[in-house]
Amino acid sequence: MTDNSAYKMAGVDIDAADTLIDRIKPLAKMTSRIGADASLGGFGGLFDIKAIGYSDPILVSGTDGVGTKLKIAIDTGHHATIGIDLVAMCVNDVLAQGAEPLFFLDYFATGALDIEVAQAVIGGIAKGCKLAGCALIGGETAEMPGMYKKGDYDLAGFSVGAVERTQILPRQALAGDVMIGIASSGPHANGYSLIRKIIGDSAAKLEKPAPFDHTRSLGDALLEPTRIYIDAVLPHLRNSGVRGFAHITGGGLADNVPRVLSENVMPAYDEAALSLPPVFEWLRSEGKVSQTDMRRTFNCGIGGVLIVAPEIADDTLHSLKASGEEARIIGHLKNS
Repeated sequence: MTDNSAYKMAGVDIDAADTLIDRIKPLAKMTSRIGADASLGGFGGLFDIKAIGYSDPILVSGTDGVGTKLKIAIDTGHHATIGIDLVAMCVNDVLAQGAEPLFFLDYFATGALDIEVAQAVIGGIAKGCKLAGCALIGGETAEMPGMYKKGDYDLAGFSVGAVERTQILPRQALAGDVMIGIASSGPHANGYSLIRKIIGDSAAKLEKPAPFDHTRSLGDALLEPTRIYIDAVLPHLRNSGVRGFAHITGGGLADNVPRVLSENVMPAYDEAALSLPPVFEWLRSEGKVSQTDMRRTFNCGIGGVLIVAPEIADDTLHSLKASGEEARIIGHLKNS
């Protein structure tokens, strides 16, 4: 008998957890950046903020999960991209305060540890960190028999970023400022409880071709990972003509854009610029979802909104497109 045999009989396999740590150390290492060597195994993750040259930094933190999009990954057995969603949901929030993401930590909980599944999930987290330019410096894997059904797992994470005190967002927004919408890659990680209900009430199957995209299965289409906007958006945030950036998550445009606006202004949308991409049009039609509910549940094709002064709107739009983002003007601000 090994020392952990009694614990293993209770449903917790310490040896499997140790094997997982050995497997994911190289994944974390590939996310190393200045300020962090991204090694795993200590009791805490370290970051040297002085090494990256901030003179008067404010730390900005963001935490999130992936919600019931996890059920799509579990039901299809496709786990490689769900970790990207986890990182994206956190770092895009940090970006909305004007901050550069510096490091990330994750929490993976399951009833019985499946090393292959956990490695795939954490591999996705490492890829998301690489895309965001932040280091994966730690995390926790919890095996909790009796808490989760066989095959189920849950994810949470948080990111810490930094911004110079004088560059914190949002800034004062003015009537006439322009809203630039940056396209999402799909529903991102919001609204999946409704999505799963719509699928359950329809003839659609996750393993069959998507009704709105016959080149891939419905499951794969719905697992398209959340876009990470760091590379495209962060360079613009030091410009004083940028008033703010809204990450469009739960609550959609209706709830998230006002979070970065001053009380004296409100958004005026160009409805022609807000046409629904195919996945959202299918969800609206199949689920008989009202426009109001669509815009408060889903991002409806707009994953982020930059609010900029009119004089820099064209240059900003051109730069976003040049960086590979699909972007367009979706309206302006008016007096409230």
